[in-house]
Amino acid sequence: MSKTIRIGGVPEHYNTPIHLAIESGAIENEGLKVEWKTFEGGTGEMREALINNEVDICAILTEGIVSGILQGVPAKIISGYVKSPLIWGIHSGTENPINDHKEIYDKKFAISRIGSGSHLMPIVDALNNDKKIEESQFHIINNLKSALVSLEKQETDVFYWEKYTTKPYVERGELKRIGEYVTPWPCFVLAAHNDIINERPKDISRVLRQIQRSSAQFMENEDAVEMVSERFAIKKEDASKWYHATEWATDGWVSNKMLKNVVYTLKAANIIDEMADTEQLVWQRNSI
Repeated sequence: MSKTIRIGGVPEHYNTPIHLAIESGAIENEGLKVEWKTFEGGTGEMREALINNEVDICAILTEGIVSGILQGVPAKIISGYVKSPLIWGIHSGTENPINDHKEIYDKKFAISRIGSGSHLMPIVDALNNDKKIEESQFHIINNLKSALVSLEKQETDVFYWEKYTTKPYVERGELKRIGEYVTPWPCFVLAAHNDIINERPKDISRVLRQIQRSSAQFMENEDAVEMVSERFAIKKEDASKWYHATEWATDGWVSNKMLKNVVYTLKAANIIDEMADTEQLVWQRNSI
C-alpha cells in the first residue's frame, strides 16, 4: 500500500517541475501517493500549514522559511529548489497617484500573510534604500484576488507579487506596476515538517530524487516555454523571458553562505531578533 506524502506550493509556473514529477507517475513509482496542496496565500499560508502539520513538504520562499524556522515553525530546509532570484513586481491601483517605486515607503502595503514574501520583501527593499516600514503599514489581504480589490478601492497603496503572475492584470489595466525588486538570493527552497523528517527520511529522499530529476529534464525540455504559457496563461514571449532567466536545483545542496546572507538581512531589517546558527535551518542527512 502506497504511503501518502503531502506536497504544497503556490499556483505559479515555478512549480512546473514538481507537477510534472507528480503527473508522470515518477513519485508514485517510488511507492508514494502524492497529495498536492495549492496555497494561494503564498509562503505565509504555507508556514501556517507547516505549524498545523497540514503539509509534509513545501516549495517555499527562502526568506520566508528561514524567518519561520527561527520563529518556531517546526520544519527544516531539505533542498534548494529554484536557484535564481525572484523578480517582484511592485504594484499599485490604477487610480492611485503613486507612480514611482521611490514614493512607496510611507504608504499602506497589501500583504497575503505575516511572514509571506509580500510582507518580508518590502521590509528588505526599504532597508536597502535606508528606509523603514512600520508594522502598522501592513494590511493582510490573503491572496492576489483580494489585493486587486483592496488596491482598486485604495484601502492599500502597494503590493509586491511575482512579476509574471501579475503581468496579465497590468496589461488589462487592473493593476499598475510602479517598479521591480529582485530578491538578493535564490528564491525558493524545499522545506519539510520535522515529523516527516524524523519518521520518514527515506521517503523524503525519494521525493527529492524525482523532483530534482524532473527539474533537470524541464531545463532541457524544448517545449517548456509553450507548456508554461498554456498552463499559466502567460504570453509566450513572457514565458520565454522567465524560463531563460530561471534555474532549478538538480541536487540537494544548500549554500551555507547564502543562508548567512538571508539571516543577516532579516536581522538588519528587524524581521528576526538576533543572528542565528544556520545549521539549525537545514536537514542533516548523516543518519540515513
